[in-house]
Amino acid sequence: MVDTPQTGPKRVIDIDRLSLTFETNDGPVHALSDIDLKIDEGDFVSFIGPSGCGKTTLLRVIADLEQPTDGSITVNGVSPEDARLKRAYGYVFQAAALYPWRTIAKNVALPLEIMGLSKAEQQQRISRNMELVNLTGFEQKFPWQLSGGMQQRASIARALAVEPDLLLMDEPFGALDEIVRDHLNEQLLQLWAKTNKTVVFVTHSIPEAVFLSTKIVVLCPRPGRIYDVIESDLPRDRTLDVRETPEFLKIAHRVREGLKAGHSYED
Repeated sequence: MVDTPQTGPKRVIDIDRLSLTFETNDGPVHALSDIDLKIDEGDFVSFIGPSGCGKTTLLRVIADLEQPTDGSITVNGVSPEDARLKRAYGYVFQAAALYPWRTIAKNVALPLEIMGLSKAEQQQRISRNMELVNLTGFEQKFPWQLSGGMQQRASIARALAVEPDLLLMDEPFGALDEIVRDHLNEQLLQLWAKTNKTVVFVTHSIPEAVFLSTKIVVLCPRPGRIYDVIESDLPRDRTLDVRETPEFLKIAHRVREGLKAGHSYED
């Protein structure tokens, strides 16, 4: 039998009937249940849902930081462990997690040092990725000399320095004020357009999820499961003005209704 060549975008993440149960002293905690999800190359996918719905847990499963108890998952066609060992993804945490005694350039260089790259290659990657996040000129500053938004941009540069195809982001702008957050949302879309990375992004914010995403995954809790997957047809070169359009408001309404239907606020 002859294999049919794959057409269309490359499948980056393939999750099939995945579940995860944590065993605790108080009994089992069903964190994720029966997750089915496909993410293709170049997608920007947001996970949104109330606290305790498994957004970050699902992201950590993709990153091989948690192990599912049932079902299957592949990242770039291999197991999450193999993808991690191949440095197929970069991970941006809720906090910037920069070492205060290292300059910004040295923080960005840290994974490159671990990889054993030459000083010349490290410098090229530092310069390239500092420029991508608009931090050129701040290489010799220390984290405490930068604003919170600038620190998060530095952490994104560090994640990009390993040249991953996939960027995993766990509420990176959640602690920032709305004005800074809006600005970084625009910058992140510009970065996505320049690099064509596949992005998986965790957020609590409906406007943020709708503004950034090509696909929005609405999760509900107890156990964490997918309630809805919403495809966005907003233009890829969108600006913040798109948030006033009927198309944006229609998607935001569907997300909001999904969150209401999937979660009871009475318990």
